[in-house]
Amino acid sequence: MKPNDLSVGEVAARAGVPVSTVHFYEAEGLIESWRTPANHRRYDRRELRRIAIARMAQSAGISLAEVKEVLDRLPRERAVGKADWAKAAAPWKALLDERIEMLERLRDQMGYCIGCGCLSLENCPLYNAEDALGRNGPGARRWIGADDERVALESD
Repeated sequence: MKPNDLSVGEVAARAGVPVSTVHFYEAEGLIESWRTPANHRRYDRRELRRIAIARMAQSAGISLAEVKEVLDRLPRERAVGKADWAKAAAPWKALLDERIEMLERLRDQMGYCIGCGCLSLENCPLYNAEDALGRNGPGARRWIGADDERVALESD
């Protein structure tokens, strides 16, 4: 055994997740373990931080594949420093900014929700006259579309 290693149960307890989640994260390549001569899994304490990042990212709507991409950029042979984390997570900044903007737009426009019964098509930011946005494909174009789509629609 290594001085900083933990059993799967200890990792699960410290991370606040079920043992099955620890096994799942390992199967997905987010964390790593090693085996004792008795074939018991052991985890370095540094894996706890990787689990914490994975859980936070998932709660923010980031896929495990995207989490793995970031975690794969981190060194395994040494403790991860602040600069390592900043460099590895840099690609998430634009992604998170985009999601924050979309969530704010959703929050701010929920009062104008389709089916709200307001009957105010002149003021409704979601109103899609003559299905002009339909040519851009399915989806909530008013919430997820770029501003240039709105300008193009208004000029039609």
